[in-house]
Amino acid sequence: MKSIGIIGTTAIVVLLGIGVPAFARQDQQEKPKQEEHPAKPEQKPQEKPAHQPKQESQPKQQQQRPQEQPKPQAEQKQNQQQQHAQQQAKNQQDQQQKQQQRDQANSNKQQQQHAQQQAKSQQDQQQKQEQQQANTNKQQQQQRDNSQKQEQQISKHQQDQQRQDQQQQQDRSANQSQQQARGQQQQRSDQQPRVQQVHMQSQQEQHRQEGEQRGVWQQHRASNWQSEHRDWQQRGGYNGYRIPEDRYNGYFGSGHSFRIYSYPVVIVGGYPRFQYGGFWFSLADSWPEYWSNNWYDDDDVYIDYSGDGYYLYNRRYPRDRIAISVYVD
Repeated sequence: MKSIGIIGTTAIVVLLGIGVPAFARQDQQEKPKQEEHPAKPEQKPQEKPAHQPKQESQPKQQQQRPQEQPKPQAEQKQNQQQQHAQQQAKNQQDQQQKQQQRDQANSNKQQQQHAQQQAKSQQDQQQKQEQQQANTNKQQQQQRDNSQKQEQQISKHQQDQQRQDQQQQQDRSANQSQQQARGQQQQRSDQQPRVQQVHMQSQQEQHRQEGEQRGVWQQHRASNWQSEHRDWQQRGGYNGYRIPEDRYNGYFGSGHSFRIYSYPVVIVGGYPRFQYGGFWFSLADSWPEYWSNNWYDDDDVYIDYSGDGYYLYNRRYPRDRIAISVYVD
């Protein structure tokens, strides 16, 4: 009996030694299940160590549980792997999306820079074309100006040459007229000795007459010529003698100037009358007060027909004109 008791006690100790690790492993395996299913109430392991020696079948069941427990661990590991794979896939997808966004942003930036460069290049090209056009226009304008200046110089030279020719012709005509007048006077002197005696005046008499003539000239000087003078239209039109065209073209106009006291001058009716080109001329109007005192002796003048009558022009004062009348011998 003692041996049986000893054997039973030994068996109980062995069973307890086996059962405690089994229960410990079972608790460790059940913890993950409890963590996966937190909604389920925890099941406390039944502790009946006092009754375990009576049940001989429990050690077998406890020995079989460690073999059945690896299944939840494999599922948990598989779930963790799946989650890890999903996380990696998501990370890769996020990285791909970020990379795509970066690539798209870089592409947009490059396109924008390219567009800006093209716009700048077009603007520079347009400015260059405008500058070239402006330079071309400037050169053309300079050429036109130079051509115009050359034409003006040529025209001026031609006018000067024409004026010189006309002046020479006028001088020749004047000399011829003077020679003719001298010839006529010589003939008259030969025919009329008494007339010659009348014209042969002393130098003192000539000075006296010149003084009288100068006094008459000064009497017809205007105080305010702009308000005092009147042209032929204001005078009702010119009704005096008209110079023949062929005679006019040879001695009169702006191209034929002369000095009054180079030709005979007399006083008629209180007005000075001078001879030129075979005709006598008398001032019908006063002369401007701002002209020089001896303008009739020093200034070049010419006679021109201006549509409504004959006028005397002074080259020193080209804007002024004095109405004159024409008389024949």
